[in-house]
Amino acid sequence: MTHTHPATIPAGVEVPTRALQPGSGLIRTREYLPATARNTLWGRLPCELDPPVLTVDPGTEVTVDTISHEGILEDQGRNPLRYFAGHGVDPELVLSDAIDLAAAETVRDPTVDGPHVVTGPISVRGAEPGDLLSMTVVETLPRVPYGVVSNRHGRGALPGEFPLGPDNVSVFAEALTHDDGRALGAIPLGARSDQKVHFPLKPFLGTMGVAVRGAHRPHSVPPGRHGGNLDINLLTTGSTLHLPVQVPGALAYLGDPHFAQGDGEVALTAMEASLRVVVRFDVIPHAEAVERFGELVTPIAETAEFLIPTGLDEDLDEAMRACVRSAIRLLQAGYGMEPHFAYAYLSAATDFNVSQVVDVVKGVHARIRRSDFDQVRRNQRP
Repeated sequence: MTHTHPATIPAGVEVPTRALQPGSGLIRTREYLPATARNTLWGRLPCELDPPVLTVDPGTEVTVDTISHEGILEDQGRNPLRYFAGHGVDPELVLSDAIDLAAAETVRDPTVDGPHVVTGPISVRGAEPGDLLSMTVVETLPRVPYGVVSNRHGRGALPGEFPLGPDNVSVFAEALTHDDGRALGAIPLGARSDQKVHFPLKPFLGTMGVAVRGAHRPHSVPPGRHGGNLDINLLTTGSTLHLPVQVPGALAYLGDPHFAQGDGEVALTAMEASLRVVVRFDVIPHAEAVERFGELVTPIAETAEFLIPTGLDEDLDEAMRACVRSAIRLLQAGYGMEPHFAYAYLSAATDFNVSQVVDVVKGVHARIRRSDFDQVRRNQRP
């Protein structure tokens, strides 16, 4: 295992020719968290009573292995070796931590708990309720050259219409490198077709969150103030997610890795596939957080190009309204913009996207261009 500290982040997405097994390959940080049974939860998210599996100082970058739930679930046989062999995958390309997790005796009840696997929790020293935990995605490395898109349990944007027939449907997808160097996903036009549609890979974590108060572990599917299964496809390399800390140390976790996802995630899942990520953990004290963002009701993200307020609700219309309110609060706090002027600006210049409609609690996120405010003189900017 090699540990280095590069000055720059590798650009682009590299599709591996060999599986990135636990502890193998280049590990760029001193702190490394493998996805062992001890370091993961399956179907539930951490709560206040869960002990941390790693404790770090603010500003620390951590390399974290994540495991996709696709290929290990009960409706796929809970045997990734057998499942992926059925799609022509060499056994050496199946992750050993996924095999171990599928074979382990866990307390997960598939009739009650969610499907997602999360790695953590990670305690960040000094993080206290009222502060914000900021998680910056430094690097995303695909661990395998394939993924799965599933439609199951009559869920998705078209319940009652899909899946066709009584059975759950999982579509195998390849990950490959095009002749021009682009990383692409490939899905066949049909079960017997040798023709394929190709699309860009943009890896990100569908789940990034902090622990909730109390002794009850939340279900892994619906997102909330704690973050969780947000499924915002802008959370790629270079992005930051800000979440209100609810318990001392924050107790952060990462999971639900994706290779690609369209806004909406309409079939139920995206192209789900395991990632090794490098994430930096920072703490923003409460007073500074309020000055920059206002009081956060829902999570907020940012990239080099966009500020990304969110709205969450079981009703998509209410999620949209919540996102607009969050965007107005953000522009008030960060730029001193009067609310009705912010409302007008958002209507004229900002796109609002449906993050997903499949996670019980639906999500909307806005894309506020940073460059629109280049001429605004403010001491504090988000």
